[in-house]
Amino acid sequence: MTSQPHASRSLPSSTITPNDTQTLLKRLWRTQVRQHSGLIVAVIVLTVLTASLTALYPLVIQRALDMFASRDSRILYQVPMLVVVITFAKALSQYAQTLATQGLVLLVIRGLQEQMFEHLITTDIAHVEREAPAKLAARFTTDVISIRDTMIRAVNSMGDVVTVVGLIVSMLYMDWELSLIAAILYPVAAVPIQRLGKRVRRASGGMQERVGETAAFLTESFAQARTVRVYRLEESERARAVLSFGHLYHAMLRITRGRAKVEPLLEALGGAAVAAVLGFAGWRAAMGGATLGDFSGFVAALLLASRPLRALGALNAALQEGLAGLARVFAVMDEPPAVTDSPHARPLPAGDGHLVFDNVGFVYSDGRVGLDHLSFDAQPGCTVALVGPSGGGKSTALSLVPRLHDVTSGRILLDGMDLRDVQLESLRGSMAYVSQDPLLFDLSVRENILIGRPGASEAEVAAAARAAAAERFILALPNGYDTVVGPGGQRLSGGQRQRVALARALLRNPRLLLLDEATSALDSENEALVQDALATLRKGRTTLVVAHRLSTVRSADMIVVMKDGHAVECGTHDTLIQQDGLYARLVRTQGLER
Repeated sequence: MTSQPHASRSLPSSTITPNDTQTLLKRLWRTQVRQHSGLIVAVIVLTVLTASLTALYPLVIQRALDMFASRDSRILYQVPMLVVVITFAKALSQYAQTLATQGLVLLVIRGLQEQMFEHLITTDIAHVEREAPAKLAARFTTDVISIRDTMIRAVNSMGDVVTVVGLIVSMLYMDWELSLIAAILYPVAAVPIQRLGKRVRRASGGMQERVGETAAFLTESFAQARTVRVYRLEESERARAVLSFGHLYHAMLRITRGRAKVEPLLEALGGAAVAAVLGFAGWRAAMGGATLGDFSGFVAALLLASRPLRALGALNAALQEGLAGLARVFAVMDEPPAVTDSPHARPLPAGDGHLVFDNVGFVYSDGRVGLDHLSFDAQPGCTVALVGPSGGGKSTALSLVPRLHDVTSGRILLDGMDLRDVQLESLRGSMAYVSQDPLLFDLSVRENILIGRPGASEAEVAAAARAAAAERFILALPNGYDTVVGPGGQRLSGGQRQRVALARALLRNPRLLLLDEATSALDSENEALVQDALATLRKGRTTLVVAHRLSTVRSADMIVVMKDGHAVECGTHDTLIQQDGLYARLVRTQGLER
């Protein structure tokens, strides 16, 4: 395993500094945005065009009132024509700008989702397993939606900036004195708006966390629906739901309060600016200065500027929400994978599956010892069974073979190569794995079996199903092999799911077969059929079996008895029975005959 330093993790949303904000935005630009250069240019051009057309309205109003005051007959056709042309041009420009903006943002969001999924699908299995699936899913939905909304607001803010600049130019052109009065009041809002933005960021991080927790609770509760009803846990689940929804409510309420303060503040400041302008304009009109057209055009420009100015003021709060989500997404991507290809990794050479555990030790990230100096030699074509009390390290040992984790000490050899020197793709392509509780994909039975070897023929799929004692029930399904099994294979029984998973492993025709209680859900008749099939399949390849039901490992070539991560006994069934040690006691406990 290549040792890697921990990548820099994004900070929690409540502690992100301005420098962190710049880092997040630069990373988003570098990894996702800048590759869409054509759309970026289109968005900029269309945004500037839309904003510039908006800034022309005050000038048209000024022109109309001046012509009205001078009784100019051209007002009958010139002004309406200008209004129609500007309005239609703006409408078309705005439509195109919306499409370009949304298209750019959605492409960026898709890129983030793909990058995050690509990382999670290949990262350390322990990282994925310690998070509730619903909480991980929230990164792809809740967090990404907040990023999307913020990006749209940010792009639109560019148009607001251009609009405000254009309107300021119009106001300065019409009346520079009134422009100065308006300009003094709006910047006053900067300080309280900045403080509100920080509060919104903290509240947003809390809300997104609560959304993930609520989704995790709901997923767990619905998945345990049978247990809830049988054990009459309805009231307990209602109490948990009330608590979870209450936490989510308070988190959303905090962010709502933060958002709610921004608009009224900007509205009040905008009203103060208009009142000051009207008061000064009224005083100046009494003194005989400025025309009606100048005054009306200026007021129109000021009112038109109020909306984009309010939007720009509220942008900071929206930006903080998006940055909180972006920090959480990047935090997922920055989790360093614990298992990677070493620089000198090579494909696995040809071989018969000679597997050796050489003084293997494994320690979990929390300090628990999983394995301690475990050694055994599985010769090609042999079946090695790992048995023992729960928590003895059997499944841990099995997980080290496909390098779901890497050994902490010692080494594992497959056909003479240390697993850490083998390319992961080559290593995992040489083996098949059937877990204790296999979950199928929401595909047809045929597609689930074909996962073992996608290019297999119909005859090979059927042969694998027969060998796994699955063909009879598959043909009895409504659509046979084309029957969709539902999420997790829930439309099949536990035993049926296990037989489909076993057929998938048989179709792969691996040199190394890993079975984690693979026959535990089968009845006696089907288990006997599967064991016969496995006996044929095991010829010429190594099989590593984890078993609690000792009746399934009587015929194993070697049985390794494990306790507390150690191999305390090793031998055949008959040999271990004669030793009258831990294995013999386990056999007697299960009521098995010698």
